[in-house]
Amino acid sequence: MPINVLIVDDSAVVRQVMTDELAREHDVKVIGAAADPIFALDRMKLQWPDVIVLDIEMPRMDGITFLKQIMSERPTPVVICSSLTEKGAAVTLEALSSGALGIITKPSIGVRNFLQDCSADLVTAIRTAYAATGRLRLLRSAPAPAGEPRTGGASYVMEKLQTPKLNADAILDAPTGTPNVGMTERIVALGISTGGVQALEQVLPGLTQACPALAIVQHMPEKFTTTFAARLNGLCKIEVKEAANNDRMVRGRALIAPGGKHLVVKRAPSHYYVEVVDGPLVSRHRPSVDVLFRSVAKCAGRNALGVIMTGMGDDGARGLKELRDAGGVTVAQDEDSCIVFGMPKEAMRLGGVDQVVNLDNIATVIERGTCRLG
Repeated sequence: MPINVLIVDDSAVVRQVMTDELAREHDVKVIGAAADPIFALDRMKLQWPDVIVLDIEMPRMDGITFLKQIMSERPTPVVICSSLTEKGAAVTLEALSSGALGIITKPSIGVRNFLQDCSADLVTAIRTAYAATGRLRLLRSAPAPAGEPRTGGASYVMEKLQTPKLNADAILDAPTGTPNVGMTERIVALGISTGGVQALEQVLPGLTQACPALAIVQHMPEKFTTTFAARLNGLCKIEVKEAANNDRMVRGRALIAPGGKHLVVKRAPSHYYVEVVDGPLVSRHRPSVDVLFRSVAKCAGRNALGVIMTGMGDDGARGLKELRDAGGVTVAQDEDSCIVFGMPKEAMRLGGVDQVVNLDNIATVIERGTCRLG
């Protein structure tokens, strides 16, 4: 059975190009294209879609209001099609926090050519969102913390399927043995993708200023991570910021990898710090969790805790195994609380996981900074 898709966008060009591009896929079927949410709701009375591709700024009813209505009545996978602007980033992040499961960014000019060029990304985003259907509805029906709807959050799907799938060797040499670390300061490396926005909004506010330093890769495009870090910083007791070159890793601080860049942790004689580096896609992502985990395996080893959370694909699975082999303690989010169990499942399959933990307990694990010290 094909994935039934409804496109909701006030641009006739966007609706037409998306319809044409998706028509090439054997497993995707566009069942309708609406100029605004009011038209979409009428169309959905006839046939409910499996996935909705949704613009944010539209007449009569905005995309956020529509999204929240859908998630409260009948949770359905939604891929946001948003403008790649700082203003658009803030609104899009609100949509992701409200339960959308992916982002496709579009420019203000040259939309037709852009959508034709990124059609593979659109299809991947739709397939990824569809894969989370059952989990989205199950988690939505579970009790919600602090009176908030327990929807999924989202990630940016950045898989370029037409390019070779590179591993972390493209950025860093593989670790050899266990690093000799004299310091006792503990650090945490965390990798997350689909379902990550709201998962992090649940985990990070549970941390105190005494928690170990964190380096985080959340798959997300450029311009969004600055806004995302600022949003988290406003929700948390700890400091959350987008990582910059030479930022020190200190207790009570979380550094978020910038969209479009890799995040590498390094060790100075008295502290850990980060570098933000260019480079090719690794595991078809930039930033890549594999790159982060490998860098931590090389410089921190037994002083590190690695955490892999909800996400599609296998980015981070090999890196987490390398971190465990280097003496670090490794944790995976459990299947029951993941929107998509792909990344944790692959890490477990490779033998890279010490402990499997529910989302509700990850903040406690991080706070303790459970590491092999001594």
